[in-house]
Amino acid sequence: MSLVYSTDGGRIKPEKAEEEAKTFSDGFVRIRRETAGRKGKGVITVAGLPLVGTELKKMAQLLKKKCGTGGAVKDGIIEIQGDKRDVIKAELEKQGYKVKLAGG
Repeated sequence: MSLVYSTDGGRIKPEKAEEEAKTFSDGFVRIRRETAGRKGKGVITVAGLPLVGTELKKMAQLLKKKCGTGGAVKDGIIEIQGDKRDVIKAELEKQGYKVKLAGG
């Protein structure tokens, strides 16, 4: 059992563990086009970036600006609307990442 309330400090919140970056063992960043579960609308997913938290959000913001589209960060994966794989690949390579285009 864990302590949920203390008379000294009030409600006790559990400490959050630091998020881990979801990287692949070969060190490549994967860029793929996906339409599954999105009613036919295509998005580009960027997985394997060794970034967490605000760093990942800043990278997503940069990629969205370069592509001129919207997007989101979900479960450590950046989603960019539309099909801008070439722009994303060029920007990530400029940042110094090794990039692979995966999927269709």
